[in-house]
Amino acid sequence: MASLPGAVAVEADFLEPGAADRLLDQVDKQLGPLDVLVNNAGHAEQEDTFTTLDQDGVERTLRVNLTAPAMLMAEFSRRVPHDAPESSKSVVNISTDAARSFPGQVAYGASKGALESLTRGAALDLGPVTRVNAVAPGPVQTGWMSEEMVESVTPTIPLGRVGTPQDIADAVVFLASDQARWINGQVIQVAGGHWL
Repeated sequence: MASLPGAVAVEADFLEPGAADRLLDQVDKQLGPLDVLVNNAGHAEQEDTFTTLDQDGVERTLRVNLTAPAMLMAEFSRRVPHDAPESSKSVVNISTDAARSFPGQVAYGASKGALESLTRGAALDLGPVTRVNAVAPGPVQTGWMSEEMVESVTPTIPLGRVGTPQDIADAVVFLASDQARWINGQVIQVAGGHWL
């Protein structure tokens, strides 16, 4: 039996029609049929307030944070066999705990709020074969937060620290696993209690 690689890099430009289909074709060819789709896209404009908002910036943000995940979910669902076992497939979308309102990043927050709505709609539409959930991270240190930012936000987190990538990954793995087989249409805050 030939061993499969653990990961492959596939490039896709979601400005081009059919990008999701071509991307999943490449993944299928190199790794075999998918059981799990994780949409971890994120784009935010540097200046994203109502006094600086411009149409191109809003459209870029929506295309990355909403349109690309929607097209990938649609293509993923078309590839699920009609006779697949109940809740055998899983989609996990990555939102933000600031999706309810994000002053200073209004288009980003709105795009993630729309992704949460898309998550719930897809959960209703794609059951019983595919479960669709979302993880909403709080402040996570992936290298973008300065020491001052970490110090200023930590008091707003009841668990007393900013998140790590592993915190988010663990929640995604759980939602993709059979242990979450009866969880569907949920947005799970993984934020240490931030913004409660």
